[in-house]
Amino acid sequence: MSTALYAATIFSSAFLLFLVQPIVSKHILPWFGGSAAVWATCLVFFQSALLLGYAYADRLTRWLSPHRQVWQHAALLLLSLLMLPVLADGSWRPTGSEDPSLHILLLLSATVGLPYLMLSTTGPLIQAWAASAGHGAQVYRLFSLSNLASLLALLSYPFLIEPWLPLQTQSLIWSFVYTGFVVLCVGSGLMLSRQHTLASAPENPAAEQPPPGIKQQSVWLSLAAMSAWLLLAVTNHITQNVAAIPFLWILPLTLYLLSFVLCFESDRWYRRSWWLPLLVIMMCAAAYGLQDNKLGLNILWAIPLYCGTLLVTTMFLHGELAALRPSPRHLTRFYLALSLGGAMGGALVGLLAPRVLPAYYELGIGFLLTSLLAAGIMRDKKITLTIGLLMAAFCALMLWRQVHADLAAAHLMTRNFYGRLLVRDIPGATPDITVRRLLHGAILHGEEYLSGPNRNKPTTYYGISSGIGRLLALPDAIGQRVVGVVGLGTGTLAAYGEHGDRFRFYDIDPAVIHIAQTEFGYLRNSHATIETVLGDARLNLERETPNEFDVLVIDAFSGDSIPVHLITREAVALYRKHMKPDGVIAFHVSNRYLALAPVVEKLAEEAGMHAMLIADNQPASPLLTTDWVLVASTREALMKPSLLRVAKKPPMIDGLRAWTDDSNNLFKILK
Repeated sequence: MSTALYAATIFSSAFLLFLVQPIVSKHILPWFGGSAAVWATCLVFFQSALLLGYAYADRLTRWLSPHRQVWQHAALLLLSLLMLPVLADGSWRPTGSEDPSLHILLLLSATVGLPYLMLSTTGPLIQAWAASAGHGAQVYRLFSLSNLASLLALLSYPFLIEPWLPLQTQSLIWSFVYTGFVVLCVGSGLMLSRQHTLASAPENPAAEQPPPGIKQQSVWLSLAAMSAWLLLAVTNHITQNVAAIPFLWILPLTLYLLSFVLCFESDRWYRRSWWLPLLVIMMCAAAYGLQDNKLGLNILWAIPLYCGTLLVTTMFLHGELAALRPSPRHLTRFYLALSLGGAMGGALVGLLAPRVLPAYYELGIGFLLTSLLAAGIMRDKKITLTIGLLMAAFCALMLWRQVHADLAAAHLMTRNFYGRLLVRDIPGATPDITVRRLLHGAILHGEEYLSGPNRNKPTTYYGISSGIGRLLALPDAIGQRVVGVVGLGTGTLAAYGEHGDRFRFYDIDPAVIHIAQTEFGYLRNSHATIETVLGDARLNLERETPNEFDVLVIDAFSGDSIPVHLITREAVALYRKHMKPDGVIAFHVSNRYLALAPVVEKLAEEAGMHAMLIADNQPASPLLTTDWVLVASTREALMKPSLLRVAKKPPMIDGLRAWTDDSNNLFKILK
């Protein structure tokens, strides 16, 4: 009976632990521009909270008697119920001047902090209670069970929960289940208290094992830190540098959790002699790929290569951890070292790397450090020590070649919370033509001809034949237009500005604004009056008085982490407040993986507005293939010959509902 109760408590805590992460992250994502860095920062918070939870469990089991452990923990559990539901209210919305990372950490601490802390303590605390009840070394299988529950929660959310339940409903159901978990956890404590196992159980000879020393704890910490480091570094690489595929971030985390499940379920899954050859082959191939674009950036090769490498390296790191686990008496110290290592690895990649590295070099550095760590662990044999050192030397060489190649090819390279920005000059069709490009990760955000006949002309997604090009080239109001643009990029649309026009650009990334103003000429060469506004566009529009836009361009959907809050019912209602009666809202919906045109069509239909799709595909042209959906309150605003000649009705998706801030689903619109 006690075993089943302990297992149910641990399973429910781990499931809730991983379920609350996407719920809370999705809730605050719109406040910070929909950036993928929001998830990375949230992950750092959750890893840090896990560390505090494990430290609490370690101190609790060492300092207090069983009876006092139970009552103190029960009191905190009941106190945590006062923080439900866990979603932050509107007072936490940023104004735009805050450091986004720090603001997210403070927000999460004040809202979900205590419930998450209580969930994070459960694994080591219940295992310690189970060990004191005589379950012995088998308690480590409960750690495998907790990771299995985390894996199930991770996979359930995007496919079974998010598509069917609004965010507020998700939060309420989670809070209800959390209350049930509190009952289970208190029940586990009362069972321990009745048995008085810590005081009355006979001494186990294994429990006489001396406490782990600093050296052993340092090895535990290092293995866990490199595991978390590689998880975030691989995720950054495949989602930012390889492909902007929605939900791709789930795959690395799934493999990471799977390795924990296998390595701590039993010793049969990890044998060093099996995994070491795979580690050498996969890590060296992955390190080579970082400086070879044909391998490291090719989607068909890169995703299997780097995800496979992550699985092999985490199996090695977690397998060595499992082999070094102490007796159950010291398991809380073991888990404390694991959580400290995870928090350190996550913080170094999620918080420090964007501030000190100009590009995504943390993966190459991670390969180098993992190789050195492997050499240190395997130093008992000369052959394995030599293999580890040779692997480290190879990874160091590949990292140097990656950095050297980037610096040689880049005109400018910078990185911040919102990702890496790369400005690169490439030769044009003839030797006298140079083209300057801006890339955000793997996504092209605009280009400009620095010389030749196309100089100062709109390019890429914004050519004269595109939906937005046809709209802005209409002669009706040139010279007196007010144009709003959400998403600056290189500022290409400013090329359509004439004397008397006013173009107002919104962008959340200060580095993008700086680059557009200094490295590209569209803004400074435009005849229109140019304004730039820093911060999330929707939050800024909520604070501003009506702008009376003739055209409002929503151009923020070309990547994987699209800012959903810019394409919801509430967002459209806000846009209409800023439009002239005959104004046009232009949604740029070009995306390789997401069918966004039906979403806009559904929103327009629900709002009683009119929509048309303009798809531009000219194989012989240097312009990119684009899809623009133009939306207006009056049909007359769209009844222009240059638009009608190429207009189509946006397609529909069966069962698609109008997106709201509370209910939206990327899975439904995957191409």
